[in-house]
Amino acid sequence: MARTRAAFSVIEEESDIIHLEQINRSNWEHCIELKLKEEQQAFMASNLYSIAELQFLPGFTAAAVYLENRVIGFAMYGVDPDDHNYWIYRFMIDETEQGKGYGTEAMKILIGMIMNAVDRTDIIRIGYHPDNEGARRLYSRAGFQIEGIAHWGEELAAYHFNS
Repeated sequence: MARTRAAFSVIEEESDIIHLEQINRSNWEHCIELKLKEEQQAFMASNLYSIAELQFLPGFTAAAVYLENRVIGFAMYGVDPDDHNYWIYRFMIDETEQGKGYGTEAMKILIGMIMNAVDRTDIIRIGYHPDNEGARRLYSRAGFQIEGIAHWGEELAAYHFNS
């Protein structure tokens, strides 16, 4: 059974084996050790960079994705000050755990957390490299709809909450 917290600042959501926990002093180093497949590395900033970037992004937070008690992924998300929508800036699953459905499950949990946040918006946006087929498939399975290429070159997709 999933547990959801309504406040944005307290994040914890669980499934039977996957759960997300806010980045903290006990898990941040595990997050920076995660790796993408070699062919994916050019598609995303490192988790270390993302954790540093959080210091300058008010309204954003990061979460470690756990498989039972082991960190296997990373997510960074929040309300973008430019368009006032939720954005998922980073989402990754370690190369050793890809292709097992954990990314889709973790993304659905993250969507549920945003849906129940006190500052929820009507849509969640995500951008990714147009050549990142794995990301496109994962986001599509989670319910995102492709919107096209942004002026900065990323493919954009949006998840629309039913009103």
